[in-house]
Amino acid sequence: VQELKDVLRTVPEVRMLVGKEDVVKLMTAKEHDGGIGVRSYLQSAFTKLMATSKEAVAEAISKLRSRLNGEIKIRTFTEKEQLVLSLEQQYPGDVGVLSAFFFNYVKLRPGEALYIGANEPHAYLSGECVECMATSDNVIRAGLTPKYKDVQTLCSMLTYKQMFPEILQGVLVQPYVIRYTPPFDEFEVDRYLLPQGESVTMLPVPGPSIFLVMTGEGEIQADGMPDEGVAKEGDVFFVPARTEVKLHASGPGCLQLYRAGVNSRFFC
Repeated sequence: VQELKDVLRTVPEVRMLVGKEDVVKLMTAKEHDGGIGVRSYLQSAFTKLMATSKEAVAEAISKLRSRLNGEIKIRTFTEKEQLVLSLEQQYPGDVGVLSAFFFNYVKLRPGEALYIGANEPHAYLSGECVECMATSDNVIRAGLTPKYKDVQTLCSMLTYKQMFPEILQGVLVQPYVIRYTPPFDEFEVDRYLLPQGESVTMLPVPGPSIFLVMTGEGEIQADGMPDEGVAKEGDVFFVPARTEVKLHASGPGCLQLYRAGVNSRFFC
């Protein structure tokens, strides 16, 4: 709540689009009151912003850009302000530029992960990552995209929880293998990082697995395969349940691949 109050206090362009009534509600909300009241205020304010006309959004972004350009010599921009200016160059006039003020800005280092629960908005901005998601028939877009946007559906389905996402460091389950386990049953992800010449064996698991090779080259062998197969960057392998898999890194550099499968706790 405090971070959003800072935005409403220091970003007049957002304050203007949200409207006086919702601004007052959020500015007077108590820090410890993270329940239904604050969530309803946040939902109302976010919906007002996202539902603003394209013309009003474009005007607000133009004013924001001009204001920041005038202040660049007298102060250091916040990370959010730097982000917004970068997004404005990529998606000029898009309401997603301003909605960034309502989001957590997360930077992940190599080897880190985060999980996003159902009905939580997110946007990938730069870099490369592996995404694993449960089956879904309701991927809703509302900003930072040229595709169809369904603002009302998105705004009505979000949880409006106020927290910073937990960063997962993973757990070493065997040499060269780190496991990322989110707090739900649908999936878990293993990262294999094998130096050249090293091997590892994945013991059989109760559910099926999908392997994605990100970098490097090696060999993969599994029960039922007549011969050893080559595993190289971009390859994807499906492995049935209860199948032992052997991996060997043979190419230059590390063999990096990921396994997605049903969360182990589902079978406990």
